[in-house]
Amino acid sequence: MPRSVNAVASRARRKKVLSQTRGNFGSRRNVITVAKNTLDKGMGYAYRDRKRKKGLFRALWIQRINAGVRQYDMSYSEFIGKLGKKGITLNRKTLADLAMNHPDAFKAIVEKVK
Repeated sequence: MPRSVNAVASRARRKKVLSQTRGNFGSRRNVITVAKNTLDKGMGYAYRDRKRKKGLFRALWIQRINAGVRQYDMSYSEFIGKLGKKGITLNRKTLADLAMNHPDAFKAIVEKVK
């Protein structure tokens, strides 16, 4: 009896890989073995960087808060320490937004902390 292979499923699997590597240069987009390696590497980077993104945003918020409180002769660490002691529970994302877009509200918070 002849061997039966599921060519439809194999082709679909290969097509899926090739469609995901669209936009790559040269054989990375149209040679299945090279494309598969490229895709694996790219998916790994994507997974890693989804986790890393959260830390990068936190760092950005800290820089913005620091820039905001420096105008009032205070450092970031001083400001965060005093916030905790006063019992103000605003997170860094909110504080950074206030520092950037609502300087009057941010100034009020800084004055309350001082």
